Parts: sequence; structure tokens; C-alpha cells
Amino acid sequence: MDTRYSVNPRDIKRYTTEELRNEFLIQDIFKADEVTAVYSHVDRMVTLGCMPVNEVVNLEKGMDIWHTFGVQYFLERREIGIFNVGGDGKIVADGEEFNLTYTDCVYITKGTKEVTFQSVDPAKPAKFYMVSAPAHTSHKTTFIPMAKANKRPMGAMETANDRVINQFIHPDVLETCQLSMGLTQLKPGSVWNSMPPHTHERRMEIYFYFEVPQDNVVFHMMGEAQETRHIVMHNEEAIISPSWSLHAGAGTSNYTFIWAMGGENQAFDDMDHIAITDMK
Repeated sequence: MDTRYSVNPRDIKRYTTEELRNEFLIQDIFKADEVTAVYSHVDRMVTLGCMPVNEVVNLEKGMDIWHTFGVQYFLERREIGIFNVGGDGKIVADGEEFNLTYTDCVYITKGTKEVTFQSVDPAKPAKFYMVSAPAHTSHKTTFIPMAKANKRPMGAMETANDRVINQFIHPDVLETCQLSMGLTQLKPGSVWNSMPPHTHERRMEIYFYFEVPQDNVVFHMMGEAQETRHIVMHNEEAIISPSWSLHAGAGTSNYTFIWAMGGENQAFDDMDHIAITDMK
């Protein structure tokens, strides 16, 4: 497991491009029959990926659970949200089976002892993208297909940010402890996400960019409003955004991203907006 520690906003003013990428960028998320994991000390969020091909893969494969988390099993004191961004797949959580097609989501509650992943067709493997947050109580493990996501159209074609925010793991859809997750789709001709930019001092956020066309990239913006930085991101990469950092991006084409939040509240509109003209 790759462990990342919290960063002071004053420090990154001196970071090189390589140092920024090493601290915040998450690459190589999907490896055949493996579980990849990045443990961030920013609100103790864990970003994971699993691409089962020839095996039924356990969530805890390759992890030293006691050494890393001090518990007997991964979800003993955690909850997790899982999206499938690949071929058809199956998740089994303590004996309960869920069949996920492309962009389907499952929320698995605290106290679930065993989670496994499997692809329906090894030639078209499922790709399970996951984010886990600490949890103090249990709720209901729930399957959420795209059709049941809460949809919020945002932006406009004139400002190149015409998009639909699909809220999956969200208070308007189901109850969780602190984790919120959703999927935002930009329409053709739109490239900006989360514009106008904002921070939310009370929550951190993780972005996972996918459906980025071949030979295209996303310029992800971060940092403080007066000290902006950027990281160039490719398809199926994620980025950690501390609460003090703005989080916005512009692609060389339209794309889709999954956002995950954890922190003090789950109020989606709790944002500290930044005027675009005030950014430096």
C-alpha cells in the first residue's frame, strides 16, 4: 500500500512538478488480478482499484490489514464506494451478490467482513474503482445503478462546462456515515469541470478521470486561489485534493470523472466559491 501524508499549503509553493505528482497523483490504478491502494492521511481516505481477469480477487489481497489500519479486516471501521468503469463484473459482499455493468455503483457498509471481485468475461475485465472513508456506524449495503442516481444538470455550452452531476452515494439517494461519491459527465464541446472553482474547508475530495480520449489529457488545477498549480493527467488516473485546495480541470476533449468526498459534512452545496478573476 502506498501511503501519502498530509501537506501544508505553504510547502507546495516550493514543489517541483515531480514532487507535486508524487504527492497527489495516483497512477496505475488497475492491474490484472491485483488490488492497488493509496492511503492518504488527508482525512484518512483510501483510493483503490481492482481489475479481476483470471481470478476472484479479495478486497484485502496484498494488504497488511493490522499493520496499516490496526483492525482485523478492512471494513471493520470503514465504509466504501465502488464504481465499475470496465466490462461487466460481480461483487460479493458477505454473501450478497451484485452484478455491475458500466458505471454502476455499490456502497458497502462498515462491518462487512469479506468482499470479492470477479469479471464476467476475462477478455473484457471489469475495472472496480473504489474510495473508502472511516466510519463510526453501519448503514445498508446498497446497489445504485446509473438510472437511480440523482441527476443535477450544471453549466452551459457557452462557458464550455455543460455537464450532468450524477449523485450516487449522497444523502438524496441513500444514508452513509461520511462518504459521498458521484459521477460527472461533460457533454461534447465542454471541457471545464467545477467551474467556477471553489474549495470546501470542511471536506477533502478525490477526482478520478476516465473516458479521456486517446492522445488527450486533463489539466487538473489545484492549490490556493492565489497560488494555483496544475498537474497533467491521463485516462484512468486520480488526484488527491486537500480541503484547502481548489479542484478544477480542463481537458483537451470532453471526459467523465468520479468524485469522492469525506470530512465534516455531506452538504453538497457547502462550497467556498472563488471568483475566476481573483485567481493567480
